[in-house]
Amino acid sequence: MNTSHNPSSAARAELARLVGAIAQTDGEYANAIPSLKFYRRSVISEPMPCIYALGLGLAVQGGKRVTLAGEIFDYGQGQSLVTSLDLPVVSYVTRASGPEPYLGLWVELDCGRLAQVAAGMDLSLPLASGSARALSVVDLDEGLTEALIRLVRLLGEPQLIKQLAPLIEQEIMVRLLLGEHGATLRQLVAAGSPSQQISRVINWLRQHYTEDFPMDDLAAQAHMSPSTFRQHFRAVTNMSPLQYLKQLRLQDARQLMLTEDIDAGSAAVRVGYESASQFSREYTRLFGAPPLRDIRRLQERALTEIR
Repeated sequence: MNTSHNPSSAARAELARLVGAIAQTDGEYANAIPSLKFYRRSVISEPMPCIYALGLGLAVQGGKRVTLAGEIFDYGQGQSLVTSLDLPVVSYVTRASGPEPYLGLWVELDCGRLAQVAAGMDLSLPLASGSARALSVVDLDEGLTEALIRLVRLLGEPQLIKQLAPLIEQEIMVRLLLGEHGATLRQLVAAGSPSQQISRVINWLRQHYTEDFPMDDLAAQAHMSPSTFRQHFRAVTNMSPLQYLKQLRLQDARQLMLTEDIDAGSAAVRVGYESASQFSREYTRLFGAPPLRDIRRLQERALTEIR
């Protein structure tokens, strides 16, 4: 499979046209293909801490910046981003305007299906250059662009989605595994690899982050010494296990305050904090404002966008 050729300007323009026809006003767009989402923004956005799950992202038009524990990843038209596990990042649109809004596309990848696809491939082939870190940005190749165009066009033939969407999704996985994102994804599916062990621990953390437990228990789950575990965890996520845990708790607390209208003290307890003052300090450090002020700012912004 040749993955070295960049997509033509016509292919990039066609993908932008298809996404723009669906995302005609600012917002997020789900559709009949559960793994596929579209985004549109007409203005540059503020940095927003969020969780990026396993998936493929494209800035179909405009540009975006993702920061992972201080490391900056910029991508725009003609580039693709892949994350191989759940990562707390800061994300924002850097290039957008009314005449040329930011248009984004996200394809969620299923870890089980990815492992099955990888198992049926000859992955003894040499990897293209890339990082084993859980996030990578590379130039978009022609084959992947064409597969994405076919996936989006399938929305115009709803009677074919059930049969054909899984096949195109599988093609996308194959192309990612063999392309420049391969190093990021192969580490996830390689049996017994440190990255796979870290991925399992992160899946456990996502389910149990409100609980109180010794951090060394995480190393035991990965069958590593505490120092080796911390080294591999940082290599994959660019942060320590404790930093990762704090970000999970703080982002969940923020969501609870927004959606359930509870106060900061109640949210802190719900996500596992024993000290309200510590929660407020760490919240302010991550989100740039104390909880009450931050939530008010988000609510005011949401009202402005509705108007």
